[in-house]
Amino acid sequence: MKRAIFLPMLALLPACASEPVSPPEIPAAESYTPTPVAAPIATPGVQGGQGQRFAVGADIPGAWWTLFRSPALDRLVRNALEGSPTLARAGARLRQAEEDYSARTGSQYPRGDAKLSANRVDVTPKSLGVPALPVATPLNLYLASVSVSYTLDIFGSTRRELDALRAETDYQRYELEAARLMLAGNVVTAAIREASLREQIAGTEEMIGVQARQLAISERLEQIGGAAKADIIAQRLELAQTRAALPDLQRQLEQVRHRLAVYTGRPPSAQGIPEFRLAELQLPGELPLSLPSELARQRPDIRAAEALLQQAAARVGVATANLYPQITLTATGGSLASNGGDLFSGGTAFYLLGASLAQPLFRGGELRAKRRSAVAAYEQAGAAYQETVLQGFQNVADTLRALEADAVKLKERTEAATQARSYHDIISARYSAGGVSFLSLLDAQRKLRGARLDQTQAIADRHADSAALLQALGGGWWTERDRQGK
Repeated sequence: MKRAIFLPMLALLPACASEPVSPPEIPAAESYTPTPVAAPIATPGVQGGQGQRFAVGADIPGAWWTLFRSPALDRLVRNALEGSPTLARAGARLRQAEEDYSARTGSQYPRGDAKLSANRVDVTPKSLGVPALPVATPLNLYLASVSVSYTLDIFGSTRRELDALRAETDYQRYELEAARLMLAGNVVTAAIREASLREQIAGTEEMIGVQARQLAISERLEQIGGAAKADIIAQRLELAQTRAALPDLQRQLEQVRHRLAVYTGRPPSAQGIPEFRLAELQLPGELPLSLPSELARQRPDIRAAEALLQQAAARVGVATANLYPQITLTATGGSLASNGGDLFSGGTAFYLLGASLAQPLFRGGELRAKRRSAVAAYEQAGAAYQETVLQGFQNVADTLRALEADAVKLKERTEAATQARSYHDIISARYSAGGVSFLSLLDAQRKLRGARLDQTQAIADRHADSAALLQALGGGWWTERDRQGK
């Protein structure tokens, strides 16, 4: 009989050997781009035009935004990291995961429970197959007992469950770091955007002033027959288009200000948000550049995807262990008496020792299907991890190329601004000598201001892409953790 029971159990033990789990292939890269990226060249004589060099293999500071040498920006980022509800929510999720892990950790130890009960029992002797009971009924039964049980983790189910919960804790920790990195990057980008918009608004207002004066002179010339009506209409069109751009720039500036307030956990109407200008932001002269082999350990989104992969692997182990027998040992000791006063007196003690073994025999293929499902989930997590690594490489590569193009663009726009300045100086000198009209001088001023606007935008792009590179490389959160001893 015993042999007939255990043979089917033994037949199920090899089930875990089927459907082996293979780890995903980790994408590897020796460089970020197919061809070397040139360090951003210098553009002498212009704010934000200094050269930059890549410090290959250098660590990124945890407070990477301080590389822009702006105390106001530093304070704003730190205020955002302290007051953001987004980070508060991510922190609460991490604490929940840690407590879930702590709660489940206790399951690997024996469980002990104390019990105290009082019952009124009335039994009909005939129902028990005896003419009479040795004691009179109804009767009272008082019970005090302590029981201990322990499920042997022979096949690793509990260990793998703990591994899954530990991986969930790691995932939430990296998600918190990713949220901090994104928030800091958003604040820096918004501050640079605000500085750029202020420059654009100032330049556009100057342009409107020049065009308005130019139009007024042309209209007077038209009255005396010195200008064609078509030229006047063209100037009015140009002035109207420039004026139409100003409200949109002012709207964008206000929206950026609102965004900065919300980043710090305050309403858009909050006061005290500092104002930013490009002249107050110093372009980092040295940009740390992690090696491609280190990127997967530094980007928190990649580490979070890795934690999900580990969690999926642990769940495969749990599903596999569920195919095996489960052995539980129990022990109960206590006192049983019909009178509460005799509960702890001599002669009322008892104890029970037991062991149980539970082995699924027939579940209609449920357990094996669950294991195949866990294997498929692991494969999904592996593919997601690969995708996240590749996206990280692409993010860095795109930003490196953007920095390379920004430096060239700034150089060309600076050259255009220089030519516009030379043209303006020549026209100004000729105007002073009476060789050209004031209208020509205004036209030269308009061209100069337009070239400066383009130059300002190129400077802002270099600042923004420098911040984007530091963010794409992980933002140095690991150096901050090392400094704090975490």
